[in-house]
Amino acid sequence: MKHLIHKLFCVSALLIMINTGFAQAQDADALRETGRSFMRQGDFPSALQALDKALELKPGNIDILKDKAFIYYLQRDFAGTIDLCKKITAREDADAQSFQILGLAYKAIAETKESEKMYKQALAKFPKSGALHSDYGELLSSLNNAAEAIKYWEKGIEADANYSGNYYFATKYYAQKGNIIWGLLYGEIFVNIESLSKRSEEIKTIIYGGYKKLFQDVSILDNAKQSSSVFEKAVATNLGNLTSFGRFDVSPEMLTALRTRFLLSWYNNEETKKMNFRLFDYHRSLLREGYFDAYNQWLIGPITDTQKYQQWTAKHGDDVKAFQQYQRNELFKMPAGQYYPH
Repeated sequence: MKHLIHKLFCVSALLIMINTGFAQAQDADALRETGRSFMRQGDFPSALQALDKALELKPGNIDILKDKAFIYYLQRDFAGTIDLCKKITAREDADAQSFQILGLAYKAIAETKESEKMYKQALAKFPKSGALHSDYGELLSSLNNAAEAIKYWEKGIEADANYSGNYYFATKYYAQKGNIIWGLLYGEIFVNIESLSKRSEEIKTIIYGGYKKLFQDVSILDNAKQSSSVFEKAVATNLGNLTSFGRFDVSPEMLTALRTRFLLSWYNNEETKKMNFRLFDYHRSLLREGYFDAYNQWLIGPITDTQKYQQWTAKHGDDVKAFQQYQRNELFKMPAGQYYPH
């Protein structure tokens, strides 16, 4: 009987300990969320106070510490950010985001030497982080080393196909360098992944400019037609064969016509249809579903002629709504393994 009572006592004590620990964890999580809420409101002192209380319940919790470091950064306490992030990134459980926050603080004080050292260390630990590749490429670009920066943006695209930042910077790089094919392809992938941001409008303008150059002078494809990349060469050749588009101005209607012919050519060719590329598959799906016109209007309509775009949307309101619904339901994602070196 005594043995049974002792066992029951031990079980009860264990349950109390487990429940206490669970309650503390819940409280810590609640305090963390409170801190993040204060942070979003711009009340940084209250946010830090809530996070410190959370750390009392969960000492050393890395997620809470990262939140605290980011608030230091938002307060422009860059020394505090760097000091805390160095401690976090020294830990075995440090993640890529820890290094990103440290990189932001280094950037804020223009500490390029330590920043470069840190990114190399971070990428050695997280070689598949698209965010770290993007940030390091941006740093190199700011140091007037665009030739090295694009290597990291390309590696980032290959490693993490759905991180939008690398497409953003690569699009701008290739547009500036006159590489029409990759400026257009990466630009359109970007606006589909990051469709609602201010950066998306910037890249749409670049896409429009790229097609404008192409319509004005198809010979801009000549270098790409000689490319060692089979994929790039095939895209340029297929576009180049559609010579008649050069007689017209760029418009959503012309873009629909041009790309419809391109898709027919691409998927009717035994060699090119084997080159899986999500963007072209997406175009074909839009064409089959009857949304391709609305898509091309969304892509460049407001840039080519705002008044005409407004008239088109007023006349085709149902088409616009249907496309928007399709766009929400069919989130654009680039599959891994569809990176084509160039």
